[in-house]
Amino acid sequence: MLIFSQRLPDLPDALVSFTLSLTADERHRCRCRWETADGVVLCLNLPRGTVLRDRDLLKSDSGNTLVRITAKPEPVLTVTAQTTLALLQAAYHLGNRHVPLEIAPTYLRLAPDPVLKAMLEQLGLEVREEVLSFQPETGAYGHAITH
Repeated sequence: MLIFSQRLPDLPDALVSFTLSLTADERHRCRCRWETADGVVLCLNLPRGTVLRDRDLLKSDSGNTLVRITAKPEPVLTVTAQTTLALLQAAYHLGNRHVPLEIAPTYLRLAPDPVLKAMLEQLGLEVREEVLSFQPETGAYGHAITH
């Protein structure tokens, strides 16, 4: 069993022992365990509130094992609009509902929800169901490392 309690920023040339592909929800868990295909148990013991991001590295407590985190593709809704104002208005309405949201200059992305999908379509936005990696904002007080 390997215990990981230290997160490092992305080091592109780092020699990693394992890659752990996690959904957005799984990247919010600071205490959990996974088993690799080879039967190696990886235990996360990260500070409370830690949010892992795609390409983060975890260093084992023994110091000799690195694990790279990757964002696992998952079902999402991708929202686009004809105007920047319409996209900003959609972000406002979703924010009022405290929905985890990925924000980009040309789209918003959220977990599938039929009620929110209908609301966004009623506002005149285009909503596509896709399977992609999901990188929601961590919030103003999140513990994510900025890349």
